[in-house]
Amino acid sequence: MKLTNRSKVVSKKEMTLAEKIYIPAIVKGMGITLKHAFQKNKTISYPEEKRVFAKVWRGQHVLKRDDEGRERCTACGLCAVACPAEAITMTAAERTKEEKHLYREEKYASKYEIDMLRCIFCGLCEEACPKSAIYLTDRLVNTETNRGSFVYGKDKLVEDMDQRIDISDRQKKSYKQPE
Repeated sequence: MKLTNRSKVVSKKEMTLAEKIYIPAIVKGMGITLKHAFQKNKTISYPEEKRVFAKVWRGQHVLKRDDEGRERCTACGLCAVACPAEAITMTAAERTKEEKHLYREEKYASKYEIDMLRCIFCGLCEEACPKSAIYLTDRLVNTETNRGSFVYGKDKLVEDMDQRIDISDRQKKSYKQPE
């Protein structure tokens, strides 16, 4: 009994002498090899030479601060929900009166982690953030020798005020908090 109406005709055509000794296949393979042997080398000597990336290239994440140095993230969780790789985890906390100069909203992310081994750099976290707190920069993610070192916490993600990270042209120029 057939499961489908599709059938495949198999031919038992005899191979020619040239096909039996594989000469045409060997010549064709050697031609491809020789063609690639004389092409220009595409390898770049990093870090002496830097590769030019497209403007829309997405690299390492950064948690931005506002002009007063306060963290923009309000731990709403939209970036974690939008992440298809489930690489973002966070824990929310309430701001105290003493922490008013550190966080711009009453709620903030006391723990914010991105597993860079799981991240696929799709940029959906950046698009989902209502406060423009997270961006993907044009920087490369550093190489590490330990898998645990690829879990980036707030210590690696939050930008320093003395070394502000300029986000690329594809992102918003500035963010103003609604009043």
